[in-house]
Amino acid sequence: MDRGVRLGVDVGSVRIGVAASDPDGLMAFPVTTVQRGKGDTATADAVDALVGIVAERAATAVYVGLPRKLSGAQGASAEDARAIATAVAERCEAVVRLVDERFSTATASASMRQAGRSAKQQRQVIDQAAAVVILESALDIERRGNLSKVTETIPREGGDD
Repeated sequence: MDRGVRLGVDVGSVRIGVAASDPDGLMAFPVTTVQRGKGDTATADAVDALVGIVAERAATAVYVGLPRKLSGAQGASAEDARAIATAVAERCEAVVRLVDERFSTATASASMRQAGRSAKQQRQVIDQAAAVVILESALDIERRGNLSKVTETIPREGGDD
């Protein structure tokens, strides 16, 4: 596994959770929540914030959760995550990959409940916790050498990737 900070991103319609790893990819931890509003300007602002975090942390890879339905089909949420991932890939040098995240929020919520946080207490940090789950899953996939089989790289327009 190459050295470098990796980011995990949980795209939601209201908030985007962000998590980061240490440079060795051993641990994932919550970073921040980016607020989203409605419309193209709000999406552009959210992408600006994400690109800023990638640059600030000198991230080498960004794993964006792709919310599939239980059947494996992709709906509107998956299209939104794909659009955010594509916009980030166009504006940074980090490799951007989509990774299945069907149960990330449910897993994060269950962990937080076990730690004694109520649903109300979870609201402000659940997106960050879901981003941690996405990143931990991606780090595990990367350690096993299965990135190309299990994730989808977002190509840059006009690029060779």
